[in-house]
Amino acid sequence: MLDIIVLREETDTCYEFDHSRLDDLGVRISSVFVIFAVSAVGAFFPLLSSRCKKFQLPGWVFFTTRYFGSGVILATGFIHLLADALEALTDECIGGTFENYPWAEGIALMSLFCVFGFDAVAHKRIHDQSKMDQINVNGSVLFHGCCDIPSSLQSSNKKSPDADIHIDENPALDSNCEISKERMLNCIILECGIVLHSIFIGLSLAISNSEFVTLYIAVCFHQFFEGLGLGTRFADVVWPRKYSYLPWIMAFTFSLSTPLATAVGLGVRDSFAIGSRRGLITSGIFDAACAGILIYNSIAELMGFDFIYSDEFKEKDMRSLVMGIFVLGLGALAMAVIGNWA
Repeated sequence: MLDIIVLREETDTCYEFDHSRLDDLGVRISSVFVIFAVSAVGAFFPLLSSRCKKFQLPGWVFFTTRYFGSGVILATGFIHLLADALEALTDECIGGTFENYPWAEGIALMSLFCVFGFDAVAHKRIHDQSKMDQINVNGSVLFHGCCDIPSSLQSSNKKSPDADIHIDENPALDSNCEISKERMLNCIILECGIVLHSIFIGLSLAISNSEFVTLYIAVCFHQFFEGLGLGTRFADVVWPRKYSYLPWIMAFTFSLSTPLATAVGLGVRDSFAIGSRRGLITSGIFDAACAGILIYNSIAELMGFDFIYSDEFKEKDMRSLVMGIFVLGLGALAMAVIGNWA
């Protein structure tokens, strides 16, 4: 299929790998382990901080990390994904259909609408299901949802078995449970977009030529900041007991994605070049699709929900809101600057 879209030439002249650069193969191999460590620190530290007293940080540090990370994810969608997709799919070596239409923006738009449709349907189902999660039977309440019965209500129910405890009519508890499910869903969507993007970063690093050292340093910062952004989001969600392992699995998957892709890229560097026609089209399409995912999620959830629709800032003064927006901007700025190299 790609051969139909691309120029009809048997020889790919888009990209030539400089094999003389492989005298630094040892450094390239070490990057696999260094990037894994940097990514893991960024992704796991917020989780550890929220669950272990030994690693617990002051509230203002978690506040700063959370919104700085949100800015990082927002800038990743625009600067690192959409811009890279545009560069790849408008490369003069590709030609064909890609010369006649802005496919990068089009694919990002399609991706955004697909995620929006999925998100809207999922949120509707969560809202409907939350009404059915609590069943009142002869004065006792059975929970089948994500929220546990508060201990105070459990004890009072034990003391008075005939008491009519209508927890299902508690709007605050029902709302918190619904919000928790929605945030779990948004974390999974974020994870998918960022992990796919990280795979192509690893491949690009593995087959890079003279710019390897610069790209290596930039990718380390990139992965650390993205890890912080994801980790703080995972830590902010109230995960039910049966899914308590999920944020740790997702943090590990993110940490492994770029170094694993780098290792694979080093192994197949002679047969696959991300700068070839096929490589440009593949990375361009995936980058554009991931851009749509992150842009939608950043604006709808990380900005719209957190700053406007949630109760996060409603009970706080204007100074807290301004600080949150300022830190969000700092995160976006930091990632935008890194976008000059990675």
